[in-house]
Order: sequence, then structure tokens, then C-alpha cells
Amino acid sequence: MTTDEELLAIWRAGDGEAGRVLVERHLEAVHRFFANKVRHSTDDLVQKTFLACVESVDGYAGRASFRAYLFAIARHVLFHHYRDAHRDFDPLTASASTLVHDDRSPADQISDREEQRLLLRGLRALPLELQTLVELAYWEGLTDQELAEVVDVPQGTIKSRLRKARGLLEAQLAVLATSPALLESSRLTLEAWAAAIRERTGIAGEGHRR
Repeated sequence: MTTDEELLAIWRAGDGEAGRVLVERHLEAVHRFFANKVRHSTDDLVQKTFLACVESVDGYAGRASFRAYLFAIARHVLFHHYRDAHRDFDPLTASASTLVHDDRSPADQISDREEQRLLLRGLRALPLELQTLVELAYWEGLTDQELAEVVDVPQGTIKSRLRKARGLLEAQLAVLATSPALLESSRLTLEAWAAAIRERTGIAGEGHRR
């Protein structure tokens, strides 16, 4: 299969079909990126992300994977979306659950099990920056190096933030769970669901994370 970088080179050379293939390859992942972070406007934010990618594609320097470059754009689009509505928005403190005041998100539509819906609610209770890191690490299988490129911080900072995020998520699940059995099941779901997502999308990722 043609790699992202090969498709990008062909696209830069003027082949629009290569660009279309590249966009379609990552469309589901970018939609998933926004689906658990906004209540409405998911499709609009996905379109803005790919439009920004098209407009800046010649600026891709190849320091990290194309996926990391694309998710960095998506993160910028997401934060800009919230800054337009909230002047004091800070992704290190504000969470999707407080910004949209709604327990539901488009991502709930892909969840047919109670523990999955609980996990989504727990993730939305995290500060958006930490939620982003957890979802990109576990759902999309980005490496610490790729995450560092997305967030523009050292890899050591990524490791410490992921540890903090896991601890906060555990605490949120303990508050939100309606029974000990549901709590235990939801703890197992993060790994299992992430593996299922990666298998379905053909993403290998880093495997089991701690």
C-alpha cells in the first residue's frame, strides 16, 4: 500500500487524486477526534481541519508522521473553536463536559455498551489537552514522539501528562460508575476498545500502554 508520505509527495506534485485518497484514509480518525469533544459542529470542524491541511500541505516538514501533522491541525481547530466561544478557555483546565454542559456527544452513538458510554463521559470530564492525549494514544495508537509533535512539548512531558490523565480518568470513573462491576468493566474497556479501534482501522500503534 502506498504510504502517507508517498501519497503526499504525489499530491504535492499536482496529482489531486492522491490528495483525495490521503484525505479519505484519515477521515474516520479525524471525525473520531472531534466526536467526543464537541456536542455539535463535528462535521464542520472536520471540514475545517482538512481545508487547513490542504492550504498548508506544502509546509509539512516531515519531522513526524503525516497523522501527527494532521492531528496537530485538528487540535488547533478544536481549541480555536472553543476560544471563539470562551475568551478564558484554557485546554489544560477546561473540559468538554463543562464547556458544552451536556453528557452526550456524537461519540455516544458508536457506543452500544454501558461501560463504553461511561468511559466516554469520564474522558469528557478531563481537561481537553489531557483528553486529547489519552484518545490519540489509546484510540489512534500515536507514539510518544508523535504526541510530542501534536502538542509541541518534549516527550518526557507527554509521559507525565499521560500518567496524570490516567489517574484523573480513574477518579472520574469511580465517581460516575453506578456499581463496582461497571467500574471494573470500564477500566478494562479503555485497553480493549482501543485495541478494537486500531484493529478496525488498521492502526498498529504502540500496543499495550501503561
